[in-house]
Amino acid sequence: MDRAAIPTQREGGGVHPGETRGGATLPGSALAPGAARALVRAALAEMPGVCARLADDAMAVVSELVTNAVVHAGTDVHVEWRLEETGAFVVEVRDRHPSRAPRDATGGEGPYDTPEYGRGLRLVATLAESWGVTYRTGAKTVWARLPPGGADAPDGPAPEPALGVAADLAPQPHRADGDRDWLGRGALSFLAEASDLLAGQLDENLVAALTGQLVVPRLADWCAVWLVVAGTVRGGGGNGPSRVWHASESRIEELTRALEKEPPGPPDGLRSGPEPYPWPGHALGPQGADGTALSYRLIAGGRPLGTLVIGRCGPAGFPDEITGLVEDLGRRVALAIGAARQYARQATISAVLQRGLLPGAVAEIPGVRSALVYEPRDKGGPSGDFYDLFPAGDGRWCFAVGDVQGKGPEAAVVIGLARPWLRLLAREGYRVADVLDRLNQLLLDDATEAADAAARALVAAGARPLTAGDGPQTRFLSLLYGELTPYDGGVRCTLASAGHPLPLVLSPDGTVRTAARPQTLLGVVEDETYTSETLELRPGDSLLCVTDGVTERRSGTRQFDDGDGLARALSGCAGLSAELIAERIRRLVHDFGGGLPEDDLALLVLQAE
Repeated sequence: MDRAAIPTQREGGGVHPGETRGGATLPGSALAPGAARALVRAALAEMPGVCARLADDAMAVVSELVTNAVVHAGTDVHVEWRLEETGAFVVEVRDRHPSRAPRDATGGEGPYDTPEYGRGLRLVATLAESWGVTYRTGAKTVWARLPPGGADAPDGPAPEPALGVAADLAPQPHRADGDRDWLGRGALSFLAEASDLLAGQLDENLVAALTGQLVVPRLADWCAVWLVVAGTVRGGGGNGPSRVWHASESRIEELTRALEKEPPGPPDGLRSGPEPYPWPGHALGPQGADGTALSYRLIAGGRPLGTLVIGRCGPAGFPDEITGLVEDLGRRVALAIGAARQYARQATISAVLQRGLLPGAVAEIPGVRSALVYEPRDKGGPSGDFYDLFPAGDGRWCFAVGDVQGKGPEAAVVIGLARPWLRLLAREGYRVADVLDRLNQLLLDDATEAADAAARALVAAGARPLTAGDGPQTRFLSLLYGELTPYDGGVRCTLASAGHPLPLVLSPDGTVRTAARPQTLLGVVEDETYTSETLELRPGDSLLCVTDGVTERRSGTRQFDDGDGLARALSGCAGLSAELIAERIRRLVHDFGGGLPEDDLALLVLQAE
């Protein structure tokens, strides 16, 4: 470990060219570690070339150093960070209590006779290529330098990052005076860090896993979590616990079998605990013959979500401070489980809704090859973009690519209205322009009825007078809709664009032309009359239909379609199949912005064979 001091400023007080740096002063409270992580995380996101491993290591080290300063110094904390030209990341944490040296759990003598209280600096020593302490009058700075790319990965599979952080939140177990000492010094920071860690999880099984890492071995020798759904225990089998941990891994399997025979009883009201639990001594070996086990109900929103059971070997049992701390932790665990379940329910509903808004399969058209790219921005919720390609009878096939203003349930309502009506009108024999006329009126009528219903509800409830913005808002729809009729030697295509990016036709020689003219969005103008155009797709011709997630993809102040960017990109696809055209345009759109798309993305390629 290199404990040589490094300067917090380069000579002359300037910033070396190529470095990126920042800093902040934080109050010495339990909220400081989370605030420091948020600041450094935001700074790293703006630094070019920072890999995910280095970012993860930086988060862990910043949290470690700030926690150490808060727990052991108790003063305001100043955090500075910089990314050097070499790619190394340096963080410095300064407090104003220079007489208290940082705690180091790696061994050796220190200013204190007892080992670390709180998390200490084990993680820093593991992740940093060098770290140390700089003493100045009235202040102390603990610094760490992380190598470019982060610390070397250990052999074997990489652990779940959150589990690794949870395991380091509490130090190795102590008893008696050690419990009280750690509780007095580190419990507040422990709970704050645990809350921050649990709050970011959207999987209840991971929440349960993190709970075990937080509890064992600092607060108990072993623990188990039962999860309950609709009054039924959901465990590894029968009434067994969902997760079991023991300080000695060799005891986990036998302990699990013992706990399966003693599931927690039905909840007595909504009291969280602790309650006595039968001691499974026969599963813990000779040293675990005696001990104390306590049960805590995990309750959130007035509903029991599961049970946490902790156990400690020996006659001493649990101090009151420990039982109270676990009860506080249990409340946070319950809230995290409740939030994860709510997210899972919403994700399931959204997935079901999304499947209902899109066709189960894309129709195959004689003489036409088709390729589709559909990428909703929110993978867990309904998109505002939709598509369809279906037979309409009499040798006709119809296609649609649409985009609803807005996202979420409101957009889903419009798509759920528009798509089946498109199919119905097409199969009833209505032509392209007539379909748009009727769909436009349908959207306007639906919006009017919804507004009237909202007004009646407000009046019936004796609410205030109606004002602008009351009730459901009109949802506009941009739509590209067309009809295909294959014939010997090509495909006849009749189409119309209502407020939608215009389709493009690519000829085999690389020529690109626009295939429609712009018209008004659907759901905007009463009695709007739409028109259509007809073109012939000869063998090798490709029709490209996109949503504005393609044309308006941003890179700084520029958009993908600036200067006819989409047409130029399509021109470079001459000679490619429909599938390869779709994939190349998708890749060019992704590469243009540098990051993930900020809008839904849909594109359809129809190529005459």
